[in-house]
Amino acid sequence: MEARERILAKADELFNRFGFRRVTMDEIALKTGMSKKTIYQSFENKDQIVNAVVEDHIKKSCGICEAHCANAENAVHEIFLNMETMQELVGEMNPTVFEDLEKFFPTVFVKLYQHKNEYLAKKVKDNLVAGIKEGFYRKELNIDIITKLRIENVFLPFRQEVFPFAKFSMVEVQKEILEHYLYGLCTPEGQELIKKYKNSRTKSN
Repeated sequence: MEARERILAKADELFNRFGFRRVTMDEIALKTGMSKKTIYQSFENKDQIVNAVVEDHIKKSCGICEAHCANAENAVHEIFLNMETMQELVGEMNPTVFEDLEKFFPTVFVKLYQHKNEYLAKKVKDNLVAGIKEGFYRKELNIDIITKLRIENVFLPFRQEVFPFAKFSMVEVQKEILEHYLYGLCTPEGQELIKKYKNSRTKSN
């Protein structure tokens, strides 16, 4: 593994555990077994490392979304596939990561919001259109409003003033939000699929 990749892999691990603000360049150097001089040959400062880590996450997120879209049996199944991936990611993540980005790395935070409001919004809208055509989502849905509603809920589990981290599990909050969203979309036929995929997940767990 090249030095840059090693730095990003270890920095990502540390950021997930401790948040972006608390991790120092000294800690990244220590955990990679590199000198700070070597790290500075690849990155000018910590901001560049944070930016690269977030860009990698965005790229991976896009790849996962495209794979789920291609492999899903239907629109409902696509949401369940996304739900499983999100729960894995959120379960490994320090709850302060988005708060840290917003406060201390605003330029990087803007990139994340652009990804949410552009790419993810399009994927949500495409899923709604597909679900209506399949007969699993209600025809009377206002697609533009529902898309905005879903997108605004993406970071809701990370808002400590709404869901205090000491009281609520982010994984559980994410699950409840998605299930509530999905039941609101579905026709009776779609709700049967929800039961099917929930039962399938229960058996596999």
